[in-house]
Amino acid sequence: MGEAVGRRRQGGRSARVRQAVLESTMQVVAKGGSDAVNIGDIARLAGVHDTSIYRRWPTKEHLVFDALIDFNRERLPIPDTGTLRDDLVAYMATVTNYSTTPIGQAMIKAMVGTTDDAAMAAGRADFWQSRIDHTLVMFDRAVARGEVAANADPVAALQLLTGAFYFRLLLTRQPVDDDIAAHFIDVLIKGLATR
Repeated sequence: MGEAVGRRRQGGRSARVRQAVLESTMQVVAKGGSDAVNIGDIARLAGVHDTSIYRRWPTKEHLVFDALIDFNRERLPIPDTGTLRDDLVAYMATVTNYSTTPIGQAMIKAMVGTTDDAAMAAGRADFWQSRIDHTLVMFDRAVARGEVAANADPVAALQLLTGAFYFRLLLTRQPVDDDIAAHFIDVLIKGLATR
């Protein structure tokens, strides 16, 4: 994928083309989901030639994946309600609502899609690590308040919580509402409670 997921040159025409293409891709995804993306349409919308896109992204899947990763990197805010439980409830409500939008659906599809190569795998790993690092703030505050033991494993806690969410969303296709999210969080908090 060249510059798309690996090294990126800063500034210049290449950076402007990349930004224009990613923004145009997200406009299309926001309206019609990832299936609506067409390289020719994206090129026209971005004001570039098709070859400028194919040089950076060999397939439509690579383009959509890179655009979604770029767009979503810092998209979900981390709440600060005063308690870990309420932070997690608010965070999961945001995740649940976001997952029903065209961009949220496209992101889920891109993350679980079958197309994978070294660049996409590295992009996926980098994205999830940045999300984990971002959400650890909630646990750091909880440790400072004495809600959670300092030796608790916040990464495992986040994986358990998001695993339960995606299990319902993708595997059993059951709704994830505020009540079920709060139940998952309460079970998790009991396991993390200081002794």
